[in-house]
Amino acid sequence: MNLPSSVVSIHPYFKAHPGKMAAIKELLSAFIEKTATEDDNFYYEFTINGDEIFCREGYADARSVLGHLSNVNAELGEMLKLSDLIRLEFHGPAAEIEKLREPLSGLNPTFFVVERGVVR
Repeated sequence: MNLPSSVVSIHPYFKAHPGKMAAIKELLSAFIEKTATEDDNFYYEFTINGDEIFCREGYADARSVLGHLSNVNAELGEMLKLSDLIRLEFHGPAAEIEKLREPLSGLNPTFFVVERGVVR
């Protein structure tokens, strides 16, 4: 897959509230259904380890990240009723990360700037 050098990935980790995993698993379908409509999404998948839920997701650029977060805002609100957001990371090139710092500051994320890598 040829990915542009502007790719930004999001890495949210959630911890399910006791007894809420079944409801969370149902909610994941709604996240996927909405994200499937986004042209600038490269990958999007959920993994689960015990009561921890992780979403691996990648977007063309910062604009696409902000569009995605707006698109799944209702689902994210529901997820936060069923779980705690225990860690949120954004990874990408410096220019794209800078575009995210201010609009996402309320989420208290950790930003990682790409230093080196392979782009195919």
